Amino acid sequence: MSLTLYNTLTRHKETFEPIEPGKVRMYCCGVTVYDYCHLGHARSYIAWDVVCRYLRWRGYQVHYVQNFTDIDDKILKRARTEGSTMEAVSEKYIAAYFEDMDRLNVLKADEYPRATHTLNGIKRLIHELEQKGVAYAADGDVYYAVRKFPNYGKLSGRKLDDMEAGASGRVENPEEAKKKDPFDFALWKGAKPDEPAWESPWGSGRPGWHIECSAMVREQLGEEIDIHVGGADLVFPHHENEIAQSEAVTGKSLSRYWLHNGMVNVDGEKMSKSLGNFTTIRQLLDEPLEILGGDRFHPMALRLFVLQAQYRKPIDFTGEAIAAAQNSWHTLTEGLLFGFEYGQSLGWSDVADTSFGDPTCMRIPESSEAVRRFQSAMDDDFNSPGGLAVLFELAKELRRAGNLITHQGQADRSAEDLRQDWQILVCLAQVLGLEAKPEPTTTQSEGKNNDTAIEEIIQARQAARKAKNFAESDRLRDLLAAQGIALIDQPDGTTRWHRG
Repeated sequence: MSLTLYNTLTRHKETFEPIEPGKVRMYCCGVTVYDYCHLGHARSYIAWDVVCRYLRWRGYQVHYVQNFTDIDDKILKRARTEGSTMEAVSEKYIAAYFEDMDRLNVLKADEYPRATHTLNGIKRLIHELEQKGVAYAADGDVYYAVRKFPNYGKLSGRKLDDMEAGASGRVENPEEAKKKDPFDFALWKGAKPDEPAWESPWGSGRPGWHIECSAMVREQLGEEIDIHVGGADLVFPHHENEIAQSEAVTGKSLSRYWLHNGMVNVDGEKMSKSLGNFTTIRQLLDEPLEILGGDRFHPMALRLFVLQAQYRKPIDFTGEAIAAAQNSWHTLTEGLLFGFEYGQSLGWSDVADTSFGDPTCMRIPESSEAVRRFQSAMDDDFNSPGGLAVLFELAKELRRAGNLITHQGQADRSAEDLRQDWQILVCLAQVLGLEAKPEPTTTQSEGKNNDTAIEEIIQARQAARKAKNFAESDRLRDLLAAQGIALIDQPDGTTRWHRG
């Protein structure tokens, strides 16, 4: 089976062939750090996390770079509002970004370059664009001459003549007046009063947004990369301008494959602050939700919700969708915790090992039908809904087996078969970043003591039942139920128990 990707550049699916066999250089446009991450960020960075995880699972050596934009008008505005500085605002929201992504189990990239750390590379690239005759200085600013790049518009499919026809009535401002052409864009902006600025051959100022990513890609990954990713809203003008900047200097394709994730709606409308439906990740996860009966939305349920749609498709956050995702996560959790719940009763010898349940220590058969179906789905442009379908089949089968063990004392399948299904589920779920661990409530010795205490209460309840003291029997059952212990009375008079 071969991996196919939908390439925005060519507008169709292509077999993935990296520049260097077995290695992938991947760049992701990161956040502008002036506020907390919102649901659109969750959608984007979960999607690219899964792409990175899956490529590594398929055996590729992935070098993943994601930038932070820490020079921007929005950051400066937030700094003025808070009586702070650009640096302080950036550090605050970079820290918040990592907190949010950790909760969503988004793995860290290999590098996180920042615009402020790449200024030499930015100025060098602008100078080279001048040398190539596609950039010009104008009263402290430097602009890219769009019409000097013949392939401008190849990513977005836009044509300058069409855009020009629709641009009548453009309002002039001082910056527009400096441009030779209204479609030219800034590479360097001259210093303004009370704003951070850096010295350059064109005077004191700061870089434009688009040039930052071109310079960071080049500095971290080289002149050509395999995969460039970002939101669909970045296709134009940001990624279009990246291509124009980078390729005008190098004469090489900036990226072989361009991947873009779909947008986020809330109750059918585009999420935006102006509509009042703007929601941050931490708001969604931290506030009790009425649709969930006052419970909080589990971070893994949010991740699961995002993955229930293929990454290129739009997704719609509704109350019903949130509740469905929470219920689905509960189902998947039962399967993921099966080994911890039933491994001992099935006679698995390594249940007490510290590595038990760790997917990095598991070996799963590639010939398994579940593994083959999962890979077939994910090879088709990272079709996560197809991959999830395989996971839920495994989880539901394990839940059925768990119910049989609980109520009948044994499953209808061998302990080894159940172990294989559980390990496949745990390993494939990790490829999608979906993980569940039992709550660390007690130490091993405390657990044994608790088990002994539970058995003693059950014996006392048995004695009460024989004495027909049903009030005491019910009290002891309720006492155990309050501790999360469920009892199953068997036809032969014995009582089985499990933690609910």
